[in-house]
Amino acid sequence: MHHKQLNRTIVITTGLIMCAIYVLYTFHACLLSGINRSFKQTAAFTIASTVTVTTISPTPLPHVRILGSIVRIVPLVDDDAVKRTATTLRLLSPNTTDGSPKYRFLRQQGLRPSRHLPDALIIGVKKSGTRALLEFVRLHPDVRAAGCEVHFFDRHYTKGLAWYRHHMPPTIEGQITMEKTPSYFITREAPRRVRHMNPSTKLLVVVRDPVTRAISDYTQAKSKKRDMKRFEELAFTNGSAGGVVDTSWGPVRIGVYAKYLERWLECFPLSQLLFVSGERLIADPAVEIGRVQDFLGLKRVVNEKHFYFNSTKGFPCLLKSEERSSPHCLGKTKGRNHPHIDSVAIDRLREFYRPFNQKFYHLTGINFGWP
Repeated sequence: MHHKQLNRTIVITTGLIMCAIYVLYTFHACLLSGINRSFKQTAAFTIASTVTVTTISPTPLPHVRILGSIVRIVPLVDDDAVKRTATTLRLLSPNTTDGSPKYRFLRQQGLRPSRHLPDALIIGVKKSGTRALLEFVRLHPDVRAAGCEVHFFDRHYTKGLAWYRHHMPPTIEGQITMEKTPSYFITREAPRRVRHMNPSTKLLVVVRDPVTRAISDYTQAKSKKRDMKRFEELAFTNGSAGGVVDTSWGPVRIGVYAKYLERWLECFPLSQLLFVSGERLIADPAVEIGRVQDFLGLKRVVNEKHFYFNSTKGFPCLLKSEERSSPHCLGKTKGRNHPHIDSVAIDRLREFYRPFNQKFYHLTGINFGWP
């Protein structure tokens, strides 16, 4: 009888030990699975540039009672590894709020995203490819940008820098904050105002053949106003292709790049400006984005693997972006077909722009090769 009781005790004890081992194994598996799932879900999003990093007291490790003993559950991933992984996490798109799950996850790791004034600005030029440049450079995990044009330095300057900072995306340490408003390039007060914000601001200017740019500008305006006059009537003072070029008309005036660049060079050294070719941005986006990454001091992450060419639109498109993981183009307004323009008008405009283009080449040290 004594032996039967002993055997029964051994069997029960063995069963309890096996159950305890199973519970521990299951707990560890779930713990590791949860950690891995959190890392994988956050690794597809962008890291941002200037964030206050503060430490948070670690969460006490859980304890369980097994067979009368207190056992502390120790994660199999060391704390240093977790912290190193957390610093490489990417945040959500520019419209994300601080209350999102991924921001809460970062706070659990001791990181507190915050908003900062931009380190770099795409200041122009309108209808030269500024939106494409912004979307392409935002593919980089170390770049975060305001999703829309803020127009701070031209329309909302009186609202103050605190208002401007509020419109920037939350960032963490190691990222660059960017904003794009093409009208900054032609705004007289913008260079001085940007310098007042930060004299070290990096400036990106996208330019294209001014004649093509003017036609694109007109095309966009006409799409919003169907009864708009013909291009030739607006571009020349007498309304005909052989007349005097009307420099008071916005689409023509903006193309005199040298005039506006001189204002910026009064406030910033040439080394703080990068000039991106709108033509090359379409023909070979990877090359131009490579130059942009170098200028911003970033590792070359964005390359030809991120793009494909849409022959219908005649425009490069993205295999994936910050907001979407599927292939897509920039929108129906990009790559819009231009109306037919009288060849005499085009020749006359090219003749008009030629001396201004030469001066622009001289100021930038770049020959863009426009006709």
